[in-house]
Amino acid sequence: MVDYGIAFLPRITALFKITNKFSSRIGGGFGYKSPTIFTEESERIQYKNVLPIDKNTNRLERSYGGNIDFNYRTTFGEEVTFSINQLFFYTYLDNPLLLEIQPNNLYQFINSSGHIDTRGTETNIKIGYDDFKLFLGYTFTDTRLHQNGISIENPLTPKHRINSVLMYEIEEKWKVGLEAYYFSPQKLSDGTTGKQYVICGFMAEKLWENFSMYLNFENFLDARQTRFDTIYTGTVTNPVFRDIYAPLDGFLINGGIKFKL
Repeated sequence: MVDYGIAFLPRITALFKITNKFSSRIGGGFGYKSPTIFTEESERIQYKNVLPIDKNTNRLERSYGGNIDFNYRTTFGEEVTFSINQLFFYTYLDNPLLLEIQPNNLYQFINSSGHIDTRGTETNIKIGYDDFKLFLGYTFTDTRLHQNGISIENPLTPKHRINSVLMYEIEEKWKVGLEAYYFSPQKLSDGTTGKQYVICGFMAEKLWENFSMYLNFENFLDARQTRFDTIYTGTVTNPVFRDIYAPLDGFLINGGIKFKL
């Protein structure tokens, strides 16, 4: 933090237990992030042609935010458990670090003179029955960049995201999971709109006393941006690369052995 000054980070949170099944939390505070090239934007282009951070020109990203959520838990019969969490959030990010392309086709992180505000909701549901657990979630995010008196939708931020995970677990014996994630169309930096896509995965792990074996099938539907959208315009010899907003590596299988020492 020597290069970027001192950050004051107060935070406050309050929990209200309304009944044995219903509760609510409210909180807010300040935050900061040191400038770095390791962001989602630079990762999408594999850090290619990204200039290093310059401590003489880049500044801290300072944020201010608040949230409130509501939690409800109950049981149906003796075996089915149900819980739901509803969250509302707002964040104000001052002088955000934006990745901008320079005339020489290099990319540089520059602090915007404006701000980014993010507001949205997140709903999470958990249902349990015997050795099965189902997790369902939906996130709505509205992120806008305010700069030079103009407000625009922040690129590379899907407004709608759905996640679902089904787990089967026998303690100390088996773990099996199936997951699916949906990403809605999102605005890109060139003004176009990306396609919606779904990522699915499957994992299994067999546990013994001192070790376990696992196998993962990641993105087994082979969702790749190159299958449903382009990653560049122009010719192969003189390409103009577009935003990378979806996976490029496709279907992956990995496994391994974990030991308990």
